Amino acid sequence: MRTTPDRIRQAVSFEVIGLIVVISFGTLVLSYSMVDFGLLGAIGATIATAWNYIYNLLFDHALLKYTGTPKKSVKLRVVHAFGFELGLLIVFLPIVSRILNVSLIDALVIDLGFIAFYLAYAFAFTWAYDTLFPIGQPFHKSGTDFE
Repeated sequence: MRTTPDRIRQAVSFEVIGLIVVISFGTLVLSYSMVDFGLLGAIGATIATAWNYIYNLLFDHALLKYTGTPKKSVKLRVVHAFGFELGLLIVFLPIVSRILNVSLIDALVIDLGFIAFYLAYAFAFTWAYDTLFPIGQPFHKSGTDFE
């Protein structure tokens, strides 16, 4: 199982990289103001970071209980990514509508864009993270937390 510091490193690095991409896209491609999309991104990242920690902790415990190992197959990674995004959608949809001053239908379209991006991103990021920081690898290597 992953340690709490490792889970925090995973969640924070995921959100920082994702925010850079999302804010750039919202500003350059969708023509929203950087302030509006930045605010949306910051609120979304805060919610997603908390959800990321909780969801991954619950998912890993369930995985260990039902399979006996914390390792994820490709199929489980897909289930993991969809479950995460569905939970986040339920909370985030009204926030998108409010901040961008759009209808819930328009917010849903925007949120589906977020989901499409984050599904692929979560799948790739988590796989890369698991490769770079295998489960069971000590968090402290040379006296620093983030090597």
